[in-house]
This record gives sequence, C-alpha cells and structure tokens, in this order.
Amino acid sequence: MNERIPDVPPLIIPISDETDRPQWSVMVPVYNCIKFLEETLRSVLIQDLGEVAMQIEVIDDCSTDGDVGALVELVGKGRIKYFKQEQNRGSLRNFETCLNRSKGKWVHMLHGDDRVEAGYYQEIESLFNSYPDAGAAFTNFSFFNGESNKLDIDNPILLKKPGIIKDFLYKIARRQLIQPPAIIVKRSVYEDLGGFYAVHYGEDWEMWTRIAANYPVAYSPKFLAFYRVAYNSGISHGSFLNGQNIQDIIKVVNIIQGYLPKNKREKLKKEALIYYAIFSFKVANSLLLSNTDAAFIQAKGAFKMYKSIQTYYWAYRFYLMHFFRFKQLQKRIHLNK
Repeated sequence: MNERIPDVPPLIIPISDETDRPQWSVMVPVYNCIKFLEETLRSVLIQDLGEVAMQIEVIDDCSTDGDVGALVELVGKGRIKYFKQEQNRGSLRNFETCLNRSKGKWVHMLHGDDRVEAGYYQEIESLFNSYPDAGAAFTNFSFFNGESNKLDIDNPILLKKPGIIKDFLYKIARRQLIQPPAIIVKRSVYEDLGGFYAVHYGEDWEMWTRIAANYPVAYSPKFLAFYRVAYNSGISHGSFLNGQNIQDIIKVVNIIQGYLPKNKREKLKKEALIYYAIFSFKVANSLLLSNTDAAFIQAKGAFKMYKSIQTYYWAYRFYLMHFFRFKQLQKRIHLNK
C-alpha cells in the first residue's frame, strides 16, 4: 500500500447510531490555502445550526503558508475545531482523516478554498428528507477564481426540479458532474464503500461514481456552492504542469469500468476518454502563453489518450494556435530590435 496514495478505498470506521452525535459534519481539509480559508469558514458559519446539530472542523495537512490554527480561532472564536496532522500526509490521507474524525450522519467535505451559499444546508436537508434512500445529495454549483469572481463557465442542469437523477451512474461515468463543495454524503455510505483512493487528480470523480453505482443520488438545480479554479496553485494546477492529470484520469476511467454493466463499458469508456482528451487540449491552449512546455505535455498526452475525429481537430487547433503565437512573438522581437 502506498503511504500517500491508498491502493484500495481506506476503511472509514463506523459510528453507532446509539452514540450521541450531530446530524451534520462539515469537515474542511486544508493545505496551503490560507488566503481563502476565512471566506470558506464564514460561508458555513452564517448557516451554522449549532454545536449539537453540526460539527465544524478544520483538518490541516501541515500547511506552510501561514498559521491556520490562529486563523481558525480568529474566525471561529472557539466554534470551529482544529486538528493538525503530525506530518504532511497528502490530500487522500487528509481526506481519510476528515472522514474518520467526522461524527455526523451527513458529511460535507468542504475544501478550504471553496464555499457554499446561504441556504445550502437547508436545501440538502430537504433532499434527504424527500428521498431518504439517497446515499448522497448535491446541488448545482458555480465556478469562481482566485479573486472570488464568478466565472462564466456553463454547468449543465441535470434536472429542472429537485429529485433523484435517473441512470445517474451512466451520466457520471462519462465525465465529472459534481465538485466537492456541492455534495454531502451519508457517513454510512463512506463506512460501506470506503474513502478516496488511487489518484490525486480525479479521486472525487471516482468516489461519486462509486456511490452512484451503489445508491440513489439526489439533486437540486439551485446554484448553492462555489468551486474555485484558475488561481495557479493546488493539486489540479500542479498535475497540469507535469501531465499527471492525464495518467490519473486514464486510471480513473479504467476503475469506473468495474462499476458498469458489461454491455455499457466500451461505449462509456470511449465517451469519457474523448471528453477528457478534448478537455486536456483546452488546458493546453490555456497554458500556451504562460508555460509552453506544460502546454505540449497536455497536448501530447491528450492525443495519446484517445484518437478520434474530435481529438484530431483539437490537436490541429492547438498546433495552429502555437504557430500563430510563435509568429507573433517573432514579430515583436523583430520590432524591438
């Protein structure tokens, strides 16, 4: 077993329902995101249901960008618990700690750079009350950047009104449809299925698909969570620079095949690989001006991921963009001589 990347889903130790416990656990895994953490915590505190009903705890994976404990005390004034790992364990082990320290029946893994909108917990409670067999419930979500500005990124509306998503396993097997701040999972589900494992990029996609293969999933189309992107730090950004995201996604796609009926696997695998190949070309395009080496790593990896008419088109588009930007750069250099 890899010390930082579990080979199998980590065991989440059950808690007896006879134990006096809150309904909610808001667990906030943190590593070097202190500049966003206050915003995250205040988004929870404005909807705080009280200590009896809601556990709120920050799990710090030995951050080096500031005094996380002091910030938690300043913002929470004793209301938010703080736990620091003895040494940096990596995101997956930190998530495992979050889940095993959670006491509530419903667990929200709210990363320390994301946030929720007012009414989020009320909406999730309504979903679980309306659909008690659901293993997890999530709302729609928006994307925002390092300056906390909402990004104009289209996010599909999966249902027009709250409900259980029909054939959700097949929908999410094609591509990631949930981001962590938007979803709450029953602790009993984590106890049954285990925690996050296998990869650092795409581990949540695998987890939500595993849940969808075993439980109904409830959904609300209300945009009540914010997922932060495009601020040039964090696990995702680092994996884009070295191409680890492509290796991890291929691994996740292969794991997901085991959750699908045999007659669905080939088609859904093809659709997933085409989607993420195109996504990687888009990442490559976004990196062309800032990091050409990383852009080519993404483009080459995307083309190896799956070859199709669509990916040939995106490869052609990428190299064309590179050619014109190279010519523009040559022209600027010539004019400055």
